[in-house]
Amino acid sequence: MDNVRVRIAPSPTGYLHVGTAHTALFNWLFAKHNKGKFILRIEDTDIARSSKEYEENIIEGLKWLGLYWDEGPYYQTQRLDLYKKYAEELLKKELAYYCYCTPEELEERRKEALAQKKPPRYDRKCLYLSDEERAKYEREGRKPAIRLLIPEGKTIFNDIIRGEIEFNNQDIGDFVIMKSDGVPTYNFAVVIDDYTMGITHVIRGEDHISNTPKQLFIYNAFGWTPPEFAHLPLLLGPDRSKLSKRHGVTSVTEYKRMGYLPQALVNYLALLGWTPEENKEIYTIEELIELFDLRKVTKNPGIFDITKLEWINTQHIRRLSIKELADLTLPFLKEAEWFREENFNLEYYYKVLGLLQERLKTLSQIREYADYFFFDNLEYDKDTVKKVCKHPDTYFYLEKIKDEWNKLDEFTATNLETSLKTLAEQNQIPTKNLVHPIRVALTNKTIGPGLYEIAEVLGKEKTLKRLENFISFLKQI
Repeated sequence: MDNVRVRIAPSPTGYLHVGTAHTALFNWLFAKHNKGKFILRIEDTDIARSSKEYEENIIEGLKWLGLYWDEGPYYQTQRLDLYKKYAEELLKKELAYYCYCTPEELEERRKEALAQKKPPRYDRKCLYLSDEERAKYEREGRKPAIRLLIPEGKTIFNDIIRGEIEFNNQDIGDFVIMKSDGVPTYNFAVVIDDYTMGITHVIRGEDHISNTPKQLFIYNAFGWTPPEFAHLPLLLGPDRSKLSKRHGVTSVTEYKRMGYLPQALVNYLALLGWTPEENKEIYTIEELIELFDLRKVTKNPGIFDITKLEWINTQHIRRLSIKELADLTLPFLKEAEWFREENFNLEYYYKVLGLLQERLKTLSQIREYADYFFFDNLEYDKDTVKKVCKHPDTYFYLEKIKDEWNKLDEFTATNLETSLKTLAEQNQIPTKNLVHPIRVALTNKTIGPGLYEIAEVLGKEKTLKRLENFISFLKQI
């Protein structure tokens, strides 16, 4: 397709939601696949609820995901004169009219219509006002809104994902395009923006399907060719209700703070509602761009599963080089209360990460998994120690293995394992009777990477010192 132009148009009334990020991603992939343009527009006409904090969060989140825009950001509040100009054009064509009805009057007539089991659409009272009636309202200080005159009949459009969709015009009624305060309504501003920005495809959530006929009325009123529409499936929680805070974290930047990789979140979001023909689940950004096909997007909602996201994040962490992983995890490591910058050794940290990389589900877990590599005063739990040291002679065998390991010239995982197994065979005891106590002695944990690899990274001096401390603790209890 030539000259593809798409947009993401978030409202700065909240933090960047994963649902908005999902829509942004599909627009971005479509643009990149077709060598088109991706435009950022900030729809900030809800002045009371919009804030600079939310705007900055949205921009930060899009950048973190790598969804950089080719144009923008454009701001609707900087385009108010443009909306006014086009609204006045419709008034001159008599395709729109002033409405002086107050919110109270409208609500009363809405209730009357519902009581009579009629659609609660506008009754066109102000369409037929005389000059005297208008003058009366003006003297009362009423500031009019502007309504679009809706034609009779049906509105039909073809959705790229959902096929043909039909609406009955009389169910919609004449809706407001400019509010009495001079601010455009959502549907009017969107059409003016999309047309003047040359948007060729509007890709958005299915909750906007009901807005489409209203927007088509505006396109038709101006005689403009509308863009193509594609309405994406919504993201749902595990209970199949709309994804919200009660399902857990929904803010993109919160996933950043939790230690998820942007490429992992992009990978996961891309697969919610779209399935590439390749039978795999882990993709690079480049692969997603090459394979993306909007026609293959499903109508079925995407179920946001944090467990699946964790798994995908784990796979992407494993693809990182040790240096990349060090750069990404170091900020999280520095947040740990036990971290000391002056004692930090980068080469040592590379070795630590070599052991922990396969175990990390998120970058932030480095604080939990790496602690025993950086401080020596382990506070052993009495119950845990008793659980792994059931044999009354455990401390005796630990002293023996400490002596054996002290004799090693090359303190490597292979030599450590050979030495321990030899001692176990000579004393006719299961190796687990030594391995589990030593693991607790060195790490104060019952699970973790390979014991011998841990000891090799800790080094001979630290390993023997921890064994000595553990033996003393064991004798006390």
